Amino acid sequence: MARFANMLYVRRFITCLQDQTMFARARRRYLDILASVYIYNEHRGYQSLDRVLEAVRAKFPDASAFIAQVEKHRADERKHYLMFRRYFEHLGTMPFFVDRTCGHIDRLIKLTFGCHIDDLDTAAVVASDDLFNRLCRIVMITEIRGMNQVDELLQSFIVKSDHALIKIFKVVERDEPSHWMPYKAWLEAHDGGMPRLSERIADAWVHRSLIFVKLPLLYLNPWLKRRADWQDSRDTLPAEHLLAA
Repeated sequence: MARFANMLYVRRFITCLQDQTMFARARRRYLDILASVYIYNEHRGYQSLDRVLEAVRAKFPDASAFIAQVEKHRADERKHYLMFRRYFEHLGTMPFFVDRTCGHIDRLIKLTFGCHIDDLDTAAVVASDDLFNRLCRIVMITEIRGMNQVDELLQSFIVKSDHALIKIFKVVERDEPSHWMPYKAWLEAHDGGMPRLSERIADAWVHRSLIFVKLPLLYLNPWLKRRADWQDSRDTLPAEHLLAA
């Protein structure tokens, strides 16, 4: 009888270990996908800000304070990207391959300008106050969305279990206010208006579709592959050169 009881205890112990292993794998996959989406967005963020900087410098060459704020914004996005890259390097793995359907700024620019950020006509933005102000509003609401999302992630028990990721998100949390406040101040000072209803709806749609559709599909996709290279390996110019331009 005692032997039978011992066998039951052993089986329960093995089952418990298996359950813990399954949870650990599920947790690791979720965190890897989350960080993969973030590193993609940080990379696209500083690439997109190159277009914003180009427009600001051309349209308002004497606005040195605003240009410096956008440059800092760009530098922070690059810094965040590198933090996520070191996070994956420490794990000894590459991010999952995600595309522009996971990019907040990619999809928001597409919905509000009718083209991808890479195809945005900078000359047209420079020539039009309406387009320039719209671009500033889109950057502002994207960063506000990012700030709110980080606040939620810092409360997640799964994210809290990864101390390295928590450190990254706390840095992002600290930096985020300086990423949207300058655009808000510029818009207020130049009668650029606050985000339009259509822009807020587009932002909400992009966010909810990413959280409730895209992320679950990525998680459940057994064929999801990891990247073979880093996003910045294809950057046309190094960050230092762009900031010094």
